[in-house]
Amino acid sequence: MRQLLSDAGRTLVPPRGERHGPLPPLLLTLTVVTGLIDAVSFLGLGHVLVANMTGNVIFLAFALAGAAGLSASASVVALAAFLLGALAGGRLGSRFAAHRGRLLTAATGVQAVLVAVTVAVAAAGGGRVTTGVQYTLIVLLGLGMGLQNAVARRLGVPDLTTTVLTLTLTGLAADSAPAGGAAPRPGRRILSVLAMVLGAFVGAVLLLHGHLVLILGLALLLTVLTSVITHRLSAADAAWIRPPS
Repeated sequence: MRQLLSDAGRTLVPPRGERHGPLPPLLLTLTVVTGLIDAVSFLGLGHVLVANMTGNVIFLAFALAGAAGLSASASVVALAAFLLGALAGGRLGSRFAAHRGRLLTAATGVQAVLVAVTVAVAAAGGGRVTTGVQYTLIVLLGLGMGLQNAVARRLGVPDLTTTVLTLTLTGLAADSAPAGGAAPRPGRRILSVLAMVLGAFVGAVLLLHGHLVLILGLALLLTVLTSVITHRLSAADAAWIRPPS
């Protein structure tokens, strides 16, 4: 328990000289954003996921098999948008390969613009999800999540992919003491799961009460804060801005 709490504390408030600097808490914030966005996409946009492509591929297969309540076209559009976003994230990663701070600042800045447009679209529709609004949000949010996933991958902070928890949960169990492992980063792994749960829970509660615009606005706020904080903290020539070897 002491190791878990210590690791959680170091993740939330990284000590001076930490290899990844402020990236862990910033990526945890983006993990909350992922939970919010997937709550919107699954509960409000026709049972499609724009961040979790494993689930989305499964939903596509179910839809093609004729399962009720699922849309093959929505899943395909989400997949295509996610891949385009990941492509853009890869290009950003190549452009800012030597400076992780600038990479995250640029990526979250672009993502904030995409989410801001979804806020405007949802607000213009009065919170009603017509077919046009549905596909517009799927495309924009899918682009943002693909970008976020690619950039998190390039940043290379262990156990903080921001969108996928399968390997994190596997490591939490497989590397635990009962399994004979050394249990590295248990606090960080648990925080990653809790961040996703928090975002999804808040998103679901707000959406079930008809607050689509509010959820998107909250996701926008967290993304903008991440971008601004990263920009300010990466101004100095700190060790964490360099890519991991």
